[in-house]
Amino acid sequence: MGWLIQLIVHAVVLLIIASFFQGFEIAGFGTALLASFILSIVNLIVKPILVVLTLPVTVITLGLFMFVINAVTLLLTAAIMGSSFVIDGFGLAILAAIIFAILSALIHSFIVDPITKR
Repeated sequence: MGWLIQLIVHAVVLLIIASFFQGFEIAGFGTALLASFILSIVNLIVKPILVVLTLPVTVITLGLFMFVINAVTLLLTAAIMGSSFVIDGFGLAILAAIIFAILSALIHSFIVDPITKR
């Protein structure tokens, strides 16, 4: 149940980001839900490999390089999705990764966690 809630929250966050940035386009909620699912699979398989390979850089930058890794996973998800999910450029992907992390954390802490703790 928690995994499904997380997929829905991430889909909503992707739609919010798409509404604010012109180069970040997603076709609709169903596409956002599918992108959220693919992103979770990419985070499960590819992200640990990237984290291990870039560990020295991540340590030197005090963890800020994780935003670059998150941007790469977003771009990889957009590449898998094709024309229904488009991110124009690496800079926008980094900005989207930062906003994605912040919004996801806020939604989980202020909405999802209080509801699930009842």
